[in-house]
Amino acid sequence: MRCFVTGGTGHIGSYLVRLLLEQGYQVAALIRPTSDPWRIKDVLNRLQIIPGDLAAMEEAAASVRSFAPEMVFHLGWYGVGSSHRNDPAQVTQNLAGTLKLLQLASESGCQRWICLGSQAEYGLCDGVLTEELPVRPVTLYGATKLSVGLLSQKLCETYNVGFTWLRLLATYGPMDDQQHMIPYVILTLLRGQSPALSPGEQRWDYLYVEDAARAIWQAATMPAAQGVFNLGSGEAATVKSIVERIRDMIDPSLTLDFGAVPYRPDQVMCLQADISRLQQATGWAPQVSLDEGLKRTVEWYRENCGRY
Repeated sequence: MRCFVTGGTGHIGSYLVRLLLEQGYQVAALIRPTSDPWRIKDVLNRLQIIPGDLAAMEEAAASVRSFAPEMVFHLGWYGVGSSHRNDPAQVTQNLAGTLKLLQLASESGCQRWICLGSQAEYGLCDGVLTEELPVRPVTLYGATKLSVGLLSQKLCETYNVGFTWLRLLATYGPMDDQQHMIPYVILTLLRGQSPALSPGEQRWDYLYVEDAARAIWQAATMPAAQGVFNLGSGEAATVKSIVERIRDMIDPSLTLDFGAVPYRPDQVMCLQADISRLQQATGWAPQVSLDEGLKRTVEWYRENCGRY
């Protein structure tokens, strides 16, 4: 099976690339010349690297056609960072680039198209997210994700390509970007400092990154897993309890200043995925508990703190 991956140097993408290789698949990855592939450095020699950028897919068109992917895993996305969530460049890089990639893949015989959507498509929802909820994105990031999902679903119907769209909540685990909440807290505490924290009463759904990669792979291999699905752990914990668990793993004597940062005016207080539809379609279920995942994550950052 020939699998083409975008976002393969990113957090989730690096775990997916490894999983696909472990399954014996032939994997090609679209990698920008400016990207640092440190997360997949140990498996680069097992990949077919296709230099390119989603914003200029025409430049990589010949390589994509030559590889002739049977599955496309589209995880690469501009605008994930909070500072870019309303950047108009998303329209060019995400929408136009994604649709061009889908066209190239379908012309090359692609059978399955698997993309990571986002809970941002729902907008300011508070509580358990089901796929039946109305989608009312409040950021350009969420609006672009939603638009790409709708358009690619229609094009997949036209091209007779299987379509899977996974609306992801939040992931965590080793090798994550340091600006995200869990690695930020871990790295700050490892340095003996106190992280800047809100009151921490928000309840968030965090999925361990290995479980996320496995869900993406299983969805791709199951004929019933077509359409839109939520992807999360299915459980929510308060930010305060997560931070306290991390602190206790690192140094129970460290103080935590909850409330040093106020809530945002539009703060959502509960975000949790209903994953029953995905479970029924794939048989997938999270395997790593929050406590075990945090333990693995803290240990990785303890050993690799110098990288950050």
